[in-house]
Amino acid sequence: AGHEVHLLTPGRAPAAPGITVHRLPLPRLPAAARALALPLLARAIVRRSTWDVVQSHERTLCQDVYRAGEGSHRGYLDSVGERGRSLHNRVVLALERRVFAASPQIAAIARRGADEIARLHAVPADRLSVVYNGVDLVRFHPDNRPHHRAAAREAAGVPQSAWCVLFVGSGFVRKGLAVALEALARLDDRASRLLVVGRGDTGRYRALAAARGVADRVAWLGARPDVERWYAAADALVLPTLYEPFGNVHLEALASGLPVVTSTHAGGAEVVPPAAGAAVDPHHPEAVAAALHALRGSDPGRLATAARAAAEPFTYARQVEGFERAWRRARASGARACR
Repeated sequence: AGHEVHLLTPGRAPAAPGITVHRLPLPRLPAAARALALPLLARAIVRRSTWDVVQSHERTLCQDVYRAGEGSHRGYLDSVGERGRSLHNRVVLALERRVFAASPQIAAIARRGADEIARLHAVPADRLSVVYNGVDLVRFHPDNRPHHRAAAREAAGVPQSAWCVLFVGSGFVRKGLAVALEALARLDDRASRLLVVGRGDTGRYRALAAARGVADRVAWLGARPDVERWYAAADALVLPTLYEPFGNVHLEALASGLPVVTSTHAGGAEVVPPAAGAAVDPHHPEAVAAALHALRGSDPGRLATAARAAAEPFTYARQVEGFERAWRRARASGARACR
């Protein structure tokens, strides 16, 4: 879009044309200390800057636009029934209150998240907008299926004829892997399979699969850099998450021509039309199984067409335009964070 972009990050960032990377020298710290050290370090740098707009994707202290990619931590804790408040949670909640109270503009990543932020933190409509994520419509494409499907299935030990469901997500508890396994056990089609892509301790979930009699129907693939191959290998995506502000996997699956069964607690459900999947209560495995069963009996060509069509409006250009609107509103308000 022609803007000069500077990226401040404590992590590694690949070189990209037009982006100047500034490494934040953040040492290894316990979670609570890191949650506080990052915003303090970022504030010190921003106060010395001459940037026109500062946008943060973390809970920091000096931004004109805060992209609420993690939704509301208070909302997350409520959704998973977290009654205790660890030191880390107390620090994050305090930062969150400051961020939502002081940032001139808040960019939620789904309507559900925007409604939650407005309800829990009293953010007025003129400071709150929705900027949906974009997706790589070239990398994630139905044309991947003829190129990758057979080889990926063979590598995972999945028969070519089996109806195959894909789960993609790290943080298995929040993403609802247990519910996905329970739903698999409830499917009438005993030849159906589940592919699990993501990082996490699989021990308890392997035990659950064995207890439900589906251990031989689950392939544990770990974290994968080639996730597009697994969208191509599958027939449907399942993500019965307990809390999900958006979840890029929704758009990646749809762009790949894959129908989606997701959760009513996921912001990504807003981009899944009835013609390409369903959103169900993640606390009820039987509802997840019923939604998968409905997809199993549907025309796969029609589902693929509807899924791809649902993803195509969500380009990176559209996402940039949403951020640009937030930048203009922040500057027009005259309320400059920390400057």
